[in-house]
Amino acid sequence: MRRRERPRRVAKAEKRPPFQLGEELIEAGQCATVVLPISRLSTGTEINMPVRVMHGAKLGPVLFVSAAVHGNEILGVEIIRRLLKIISVKRLHGTLLCIPIVNAYGFTSHDRYLPDGRDLNRTFPGSRKGSLASQLAHVFTEQILTRSDYGIDLHTAGQHRENLPQIRHSPDNVRAAELAAVFGAPAIIASPLREGSLRQTADEHGCTMLLMEAGEALRFDEFAVRIGVRGILRVMHHLGMGVRKQPAAGASSAVSQSSRWVRAEEGGIFRSLKTTGDFVDEGDQLGTIGDPFGDSDTPVLSPLRGLIIGRSNMPVVNQGDALMHIARVEKPHTVDERLGRIEEAALDDPLFDEDEIM
Repeated sequence: MRRRERPRRVAKAEKRPPFQLGEELIEAGQCATVVLPISRLSTGTEINMPVRVMHGAKLGPVLFVSAAVHGNEILGVEIIRRLLKIISVKRLHGTLLCIPIVNAYGFTSHDRYLPDGRDLNRTFPGSRKGSLASQLAHVFTEQILTRSDYGIDLHTAGQHRENLPQIRHSPDNVRAAELAAVFGAPAIIASPLREGSLRQTADEHGCTMLLMEAGEALRFDEFAVRIGVRGILRVMHHLGMGVRKQPAAGASSAVSQSSRWVRAEEGGIFRSLKTTGDFVDEGDQLGTIGDPFGDSDTPVLSPLRGLIIGRSNMPVVNQGDALMHIARVEKPHTVDERLGRIEEAALDDPLFDEDEIM
């Protein structure tokens, strides 16, 4: 009688280890909000930094997405809010860390800075025993940057200014330039790293990071929000994080290696003839500065050929005030057409649910 062989046991795939953030462990395939303590206000009120951790069951990179490093730059909060409605942790490869409000102090007071008057984005990597800004930078560096392979930090222009949606990356980081092209924003700016910035600290920790600039402080902009959400999803797809391939941006981004602010040569009332997204030639008139009586109008001319990526919305200007930010671009003759296609694709693009995205 022939002996019956027992069926062989198929080895189960090893479960992905939990992800630790602060004092908490998040199991693979789970989602949790971890509250990282920062400090206390003079009233005794605790200030924290909440982080949504989506720890996928399948292997993949760790990506952080952050907003409101400057407390009045609220556009990124809406981008992250919409992103979290789309992503399913069950289908996610890797780990997604979302920090919609980094600077809770400035966010609650509608202020760019912290109560100690410091700019958080000039305080990294920070110190546990330093100023309030330094303590916050230290927590972000130790808890987020050291655990991340990639990062996308969301910013806007300051108050009374607006930015064309654009991605900035280190000129020396080839991987960052690759991801910037994948993101599909209207413009890509190779921007040098600044001392004390989040981008510089990320670079020092081996975390490849993009910075998105779009819109205006304390304002929402639907075009910019859609560019941001779709761009992050494109990057996640490119990194193999389980996100389905996204619709094309409509055209390639305008690429620039340098930019320049045009400033007011005299004080008065500035009337703009151009806006963000416009292409200008050297010598083109950007607007006029006139006196309050209407006796004189002085033309403001473009000093270079390029794309307007930022502008002031304040008509009342003093001598030396920044008026328009112009980026030198490659293939300038195609810029207007490409930007039009990107805008049309972004605004026509429906907002999918998680089953359609993942």
